[in-house]
Parts: sequence; structure tokens; C-alpha cells
Amino acid sequence: MRRRACLFSLLALAAPAALALPATRGELVSWPEVRLLDGQAWQGAQGRAVVLVFWSPDCGFCERHNVHLEKLWRAAQGQALTVLGVVRSSDAAAVARHAAARGWSFPNTLDAEALAAALSRRRSVPLTAVVDRRGRLVEVVPGEMFEADVLAYLRLAQ
Repeated sequence: MRRRACLFSLLALAAPAALALPATRGELVSWPEVRLLDGQAWQGAQGRAVVLVFWSPDCGFCERHNVHLEKLWRAAQGQALTVLGVVRSSDAAAVARHAAARGWSFPNTLDAEALAAALSRRRSVPLTAVVDRRGRLVEVVPGEMFEADVLAYLRLAQ
């Protein structure tokens, strides 16, 4: 038993984010450092609600879902709500081209593992995580959503 405890302690030191439990509904989210596709630090969670969607460039459901996400992003301009796409990919240039070709202007990051550790261990895409302005996890919704349901998150800016 001592050996197992020692190994677990070493793993915790080597990869604390990998062992951390994601927030549960109503808990404060511990935001990791996030870099956008252009290398800039993401500052979106400061006093704003966040609608974050894990997606993949090869996911047809994500294609339709992200159209709704883009509408939310545009509608939320100037309000206390932001959108973040979390792409399950390793090629930033390809993702940027993919998003630009579809007219998606919401910010994206490849920091999926760090954000998954903070929000949800589920690996499905699309996966929408919603955080209120106080930084508390509201819900995690697996799968594609209807446009009206995505746009309803604008209420969190109030």
C-alpha cells in the first residue's frame, strides 16, 4: 500500500491538472491559464459569464452547433458574456483556417485537457459548459443544442 500511495503522490506532483476533479454544478471553476490560437492569453472569465464548447473540426454535429455559438458570440458583444471554443486538435493553423472558412469569429483554444480538468472529464463533442458571472459552473450539456437553447444563455449576462 505504501508503494501505491507514493506513486500517486509522484503523479500528483508531475501532473496536478490531470488528477484534479472538475467543478460540479454550483462550484467555483478553477480556470487554468488558456492560450488562444493566436498565442494571446485568454482573459474572458473576468466578471463575465462563459459559454465554452469543446468541439472537433471533423465533427458534423459541431459544425451545426458552432453556427449557433457564433450567433451567441455576436449577440453578446458589449455584454457580460463571452464564448470560447475548445478545439480537440493539435494543429492551430488548420483550426484557424477551418473557423475562418465558416465565418466563425469567436475565440478558440487548443488547451482542451486543462479546461476539461476544470470543467468536465467527458470527451464527447460538442460539449457545452456554462459558467455564470460569479464563476460558478451552471451546467455541462453533452451533444448538439438547438439555436434557441444556445441563444438563451444571453440571460447570464444580466
